[in-house]
Amino acid sequence: MADAIRVLLVDDHQVVRRGLRTFLEVQDDIEVVGEAADGAEGVALAGELRPDVILMDVRMPGMDGVEALRRLRETEHHARVLIVTSFTEQRTVVPALRAGAAGYVYKDIDPDALAGAIRSVHAGHVLLQAEVAHALLAQEETHPGQGRAGSLTDREREVLGLIADGRSNREIARALVLSEKTVKTHVSNILMKLDLSDRTQAALWAVRHGLST
Repeated sequence: MADAIRVLLVDDHQVVRRGLRTFLEVQDDIEVVGEAADGAEGVALAGELRPDVILMDVRMPGMDGVEALRRLRETEHHARVLIVTSFTEQRTVVPALRAGAAGYVYKDIDPDALAGAIRSVHAGHVLLQAEVAHALLAQEETHPGQGRAGSLTDREREVLGLIADGRSNREIARALVLSEKTVKTHVSNILMKLDLSDRTQAALWAVRHGLST
């Protein structure tokens, strides 16, 4: 499976990891390359195995998922992290997404939907379920990038709106008849102008300011 999506499982419950592996191993385009029981082991294995997507729980003994996300960002690891958890509280959801998670789904997700979520984040999409986006938008704290919409060009607003709709750079390029390189430049400019760290924060900013469709 040379072109398969390489997935690393990070969860402290062996039965969860086993269930995920059993299901994912029957997918033609997904390959489980390793398992970890906590965040520290997950970060270490990510460096060794170079997965494309990491499925990670939030609450684990030792290093939790949020801290693991921060460590992965510090090491500039390019794996996309999909949080798979049973915790829905804002105090759990928000830190994970702000730490760099590409998506957040719950453990009761339909198996086929989970496979679709893996493919989606691997393609560069930001995966925000409606209740997760609501939890983030309901926060009362000050958000990065607040009040700097005037610094964006019309084209950057278009790109930002498509990011919020979950489009990858390739899809944005096709929609706006641009090269992927040009889209990447627009995305970098957007993040810089709004003082945001990643596409997830950009998507949330766009939703908050009414730029999503």
